Amino acid sequence: METRPAGTAGYREDAGELARQYESVTFEKVHREVLHLFPEAPARVLDLGAGTGRDAAALAARGHTVVAVEPTVELRVHEAAGFTWLSDSLPELREVAGKFDLVLATAVWMHLDPAERGRAMRRVSELLAPQGRVLLLLRHGPVPQGRRMHPVSADETVALAGEFGLVEVHRSERADAHGRTGVSWTHLGLDLKSA
Repeated sequence: METRPAGTAGYREDAGELARQYESVTFEKVHREVLHLFPEAPARVLDLGAGTGRDAAALAARGHTVVAVEPTVELRVHEAAGFTWLSDSLPELREVAGKFDLVLATAVWMHLDPAERGRAMRRVSELLAPQGRVLLLLRHGPVPQGRRMHPVSADETVALAGEFGLVEVHRSERADAHGRTGVSWTHLGLDLKSA
């Protein structure tokens, strides 16, 4: 029997609707507050919880080498967009190898409970190249029916990152791009401290 990560609950069943929602907002709009924090091409980028592959495709088109991690195959829209798909998930990321200049995790962290977040942050820090950066987009607000999400705060996330040698370089907050009541977002930029 197939074992699916608990955080993917409801995504396979709603894949078509979710894919349309994700694709209705551009990479530039989702990441407008942190576009200046993306590395110059060419860089190695790991996109965690890549969904449809929207961000991975945009980054590959800009000349980056991108690995997109998405456990819900049904969400994948950009099948031939110049990047590599992996079926894997946080917190362990067993299939991911190598070092990355940027790790991107958009609307993923809230799917992890506090214990999983500790393991995930450790693994992410291990995958960073020297002077590597993590960009997290944290979701706040009500949990859609059938999904598994946990409350997450920027302060908690920054404190956890500090345990693994990451320091905050950016924080910004904004309303939901889809106009959902009670939903808001925090962008965090975290850099690996120099040894």
